Amino acid sequence: MAAPWEKGKAVKRGESPFVLGSIVRIFMKNFLTYTVCEVHPGPNLNVVVGANGTGKSSIVCAICLGLAGKPAFLGRADKVGLFVKQGCMKGIVEIELFKSPENILITREIYVVNNTSVWFINRKPATLKTVEEQIAALNIQVDNLCQFLPQDKVGEFTRLSKTELLEATEKSIGSPEMYQFHCELKNFREKERELENLFREKTTSLEKMKQRVERYKQDVERYHECKRHVDLIEMLERKRPWVEYENVREQHEEVKQCRNQVKKELKCLREMQAPWTRKIQEAEENLNNLDMKTRDNTAEIRNISQKCKEKQDALEMKDKQIEEINQAFRMKKDEETNRKKKIHQTQEIIEEWQSELKAMAVCENLQPQIDAVNTELKKLQEEKANIDNDVSDLRAEKTNQEREEKRIIDRLGQLNNIMHVKEEKLKQRFRDTHSALMWLRNNKDKFKKKTCEPMMLEINMKDSRHAKYVENHISSNDLRAFVFECQEDMETFLVEVRDRQNLRVNAVCAPDKSCAEILPSRPIEELHRYGFYSYLRELFDAPSPVMSYLCYQYRVHDVPVGTQKTRDMIERVIQETNLKQIYTAEERYVIKMSSYTKQTITSNICLKDAQYLTSSVDTEERGQLENQRQDISNTLKSLDARLTALFERQKLLDLKDNKLRQEKKALLEKGNRRRQLESKIGVKYDSLRQLEQDAIDLEKEFQLANVKIKEINKQKAELVTELMHLMKRIIPLNVDKVDLAFQMTRVTAKKNRLQSEYKAGAVQLRAAQQRLHELDNKKQHLYDKCRELMKQAQHICKLRPDQDFPEEFQVAFQTLPNTLEEIDAFLNEEKTRASCFTGLSSSVVEEYNKQTQEIQQLTEYLEEKRNELNNYKQNISQIKEKWINLLKVMIEQINEKFSKFFSSMQCVGEVDLHKENEEEYEKYGIRIRVKFHSSTELHELTPYYHSGGEKTVSTMLYLMALQELNRCPFRVVDEINQGMDPTNERRVFEMVVETACKKRTSQYFLITPKLLQNLTYNDKMTVLFVYNGPFMLETYKWNLKRFKKRQRRLSNMTES
Repeated sequence: MAAPWEKGKAVKRGESPFVLGSIVRIFMKNFLTYTVCEVHPGPNLNVVVGANGTGKSSIVCAICLGLAGKPAFLGRADKVGLFVKQGCMKGIVEIELFKSPENILITREIYVVNNTSVWFINRKPATLKTVEEQIAALNIQVDNLCQFLPQDKVGEFTRLSKTELLEATEKSIGSPEMYQFHCELKNFREKERELENLFREKTTSLEKMKQRVERYKQDVERYHECKRHVDLIEMLERKRPWVEYENVREQHEEVKQCRNQVKKELKCLREMQAPWTRKIQEAEENLNNLDMKTRDNTAEIRNISQKCKEKQDALEMKDKQIEEINQAFRMKKDEETNRKKKIHQTQEIIEEWQSELKAMAVCENLQPQIDAVNTELKKLQEEKANIDNDVSDLRAEKTNQEREEKRIIDRLGQLNNIMHVKEEKLKQRFRDTHSALMWLRNNKDKFKKKTCEPMMLEINMKDSRHAKYVENHISSNDLRAFVFECQEDMETFLVEVRDRQNLRVNAVCAPDKSCAEILPSRPIEELHRYGFYSYLRELFDAPSPVMSYLCYQYRVHDVPVGTQKTRDMIERVIQETNLKQIYTAEERYVIKMSSYTKQTITSNICLKDAQYLTSSVDTEERGQLENQRQDISNTLKSLDARLTALFERQKLLDLKDNKLRQEKKALLEKGNRRRQLESKIGVKYDSLRQLEQDAIDLEKEFQLANVKIKEINKQKAELVTELMHLMKRIIPLNVDKVDLAFQMTRVTAKKNRLQSEYKAGAVQLRAAQQRLHELDNKKQHLYDKCRELMKQAQHICKLRPDQDFPEEFQVAFQTLPNTLEEIDAFLNEEKTRASCFTGLSSSVVEEYNKQTQEIQQLTEYLEEKRNELNNYKQNISQIKEKWINLLKVMIEQINEKFSKFFSSMQCVGEVDLHKENEEEYEKYGIRIRVKFHSSTELHELTPYYHSGGEKTVSTMLYLMALQELNRCPFRVVDEINQGMDPTNERRVFEMVVETACKKRTSQYFLITPKLLQNLTYNDKMTVLFVYNGPFMLETYKWNLKRFKKRQRRLSNMTES
């Protein structure tokens, strides 16, 4: 039955035969085989019957996926989007579960894009986690084979291990705390084992540590004895600098006393030398006074001499002034002479030009000749302008052609660089192939027909983004293979490069009949609706032999390339197009037909990134560029020839122009000569009048010069008088200077004599001073040494400068020697003793103390773990008792039902608890043992020993044994009767009807494609028939009452 989507609403119920969590309604839209379908199962046994492929298992899938089951559990597909009906982008599954007072409505919207789902609870948005919690609260377990057994998982039930069967049974019919007890037992046992292992390991470690500490004990005692010697050495080394300091301090006191004695002697010597010192000082004072007078006298003489020099310089200046006056007069005299000479010359020029003017005839009319010349010049200018325009146009055209040629050369360079990049890739990856390529290019004359370089160089992608399709389609060996048009050429090539040069290269021969232009099996336009946009052949260019080989060998003309749209509808593409190979945006699909089963086998791989064909060269463009370059070269040559002819014509015109201009110039000059002479004569007359006006009076100038010279001579007389007066003053000063020099000589001699007498006593004085200086230096050295030794001693004893000497050091130093020799001897003796204790260090004591502390800590840790282990054992004992009691009761109940069902079939079956070790709780399991023949013994049910029918019957009866005990709301079993014989199928069906139709039992779904005739039915059963086909009735036409009425009418007609 089907009902519209809007009617599928949760309804309130009062008293109902449904148990909590049972399925009241199932609604499917665009799900697997259904467009819209609504199923209303009954509260007890629901038998879903229909032919194979009609959609029975679709209902099972809807139950699983609608109740948050995983697609992988169904065994059909791993993505939920694949359960949406083909051609649809969204599917809906809605499950209505019984619950008082109001049912629960769980809705799942499945989207094909990205395989996503949207959940609703009672029409309100919800999360997957919320849905799972709601389902778990109802004890629905669609991933438990004891509750939900889909068609593709029937075989897996018999392959469940005993442990897995126990856990599935606990989850299915056990109380909630039973499985929890089991999990706690496994966890507690695991932790118990970990604690036991840890306890054993730590106990072993503790024993080893105790043994190690005993070995360390003797070394520690020896270390302490060595430490005593080291401490004594340290104390000796501390006292030694103090003793050394005391010795140096005593030396300092002795030197200090000697210094004081020498200081007294030096004082007496200085008192004896005092009279001689005073006399020498007096002589030095006289010398200083004489020296001062001499300097004053010298300064006065220098001053007067300076003034004399100034007077002499002034006299020389006056002489220069007189000379300048005389020079000025002479210059004026010369100027007057030159003026008269210029007047004479001007008069002569005027007379000459006047004679020429008189001799010149009246000028004839030259204008017609000048106009004729101007006309010729105008024609020449027009012709030159036309030539200039032509030259300018040709140069512009040449510039444009050169610019275009440069562009073409640059573009060709770019294309050559791309080819170079491709060749470099070939050289780096396949060096032998590159070597063979170089040989081929140099020896193309040895081949009869066209030879093609390796395909990776010859193939040029129209769009580099498509390179990955070609590289994934063509093998690497063929990509680096040379292509030949005839077999003979290929053999010639291989003999040379393989046999003679030992190069590892590949070569192929193109088909005799070209396949390059072969048509695809269908136009690409027919495939556009699947997302295909081109065949592989249209994505690249290649020479005809290469393209022919690729079409023949790889069928590139018939392999389409699609987009993500193709990937999204891939199943439809495979079914409807019958293509053998296809490409989507990122994958390659290969479709084959099995030779045995005739089934379609599809494989797909992800495309690898392109490596070799990403750099492509457009050969057509390259050829066009070469032709254009040749045309431009020819055009440039033609332009150059035309420009050369124009330049030659320009030269001839320039020569003719110059000749006409010179002719015009001569005519113009001939007409202008008279006017020029008249103008020049007028100018010369003006110049002559100016010269006559500029006359100089020499007599007057001579008188003025004599007056100036007399005045200067008067000034010179005054300067000479002043100079004589200064000379008289300087003479007595020079006499005083000589007298002072004699006095200084006498005083200096006296001083030298006194100093000689003083030196005898000064020697003794200097010796005393030297002695005092040496004692001062020695005293300072000893003082510094004392300070250094004091610092050293304080540093060794770790004392601050202001700290008093500790009493403990005083007490310790009293027992030690007091001299350096005794201390050094004692120190060497102790060092020798200490050196006997080799191989010991403080780490021994540290390790001993550390090990002792670790032993204590480990002992406490072991005690703590012992208590923890006892607690775990106590917890295990308590939980085990509870779990075992519940488990035994459950297994006894299952065994009772299971044995009863087998007895009714004249067979024997038992269910018991299997355990290998009492404490290995994770290995507890349920063992099923069956016997179908009286002549055999009970044997454990395994997927290998029993037949398919026996396994199916055992599985079904085990599930039936769980039915009455089951606390789950419903159970689903899909086509489990397919492997049974009719007898067992009838017996099992009767048991299912009897068990599932009892009051307040769990809801049961039995899916089967067929039913035997004359089976036993129950009024509580619900039979759901699933039909599918081209003649299905619409939902609104379905009327069960009308069908029954028609059946009765047909029956009556048959009887009559």
